[in-house]
Amino acid sequence: MLNIKILGPGCANCRKLEAVAREAASAANVQAEFDKVSDMKQIMRYDLLSTPGLVINDKLVSSGRIPTVAEVQSWLTA
Repeated sequence: MLNIKILGPGCANCRKLEAVAREAASAANVQAEFDKVSDMKQIMRYDLLSTPGLVINDKLVSSGRIPTVAEVQSWLTA
C-alpha cells in the first residue's frame, strides 16, 4: 500500500490536490493511505518551496501546483 501525503495549510488548493490524488489512485486501482500534513515543521522536512505538496512514499513529487490526474497516476504506478 502506498502512503500519500498532502502537504499544506489546508487551503482550497490542498483540498483540490487531495481530490486529484484520490481520483488518480482510484482510477489506477492503487491501494493508498492518505495523510494531510499541515504542521510547518513536518512540511519543511520535504524541502518544499511552496504548497500544496504531494509526497508519495516519502518522496516529494510535486510542489506549488496541482498536477493532473494522469500525472499523479503515472507517479503512483511508476
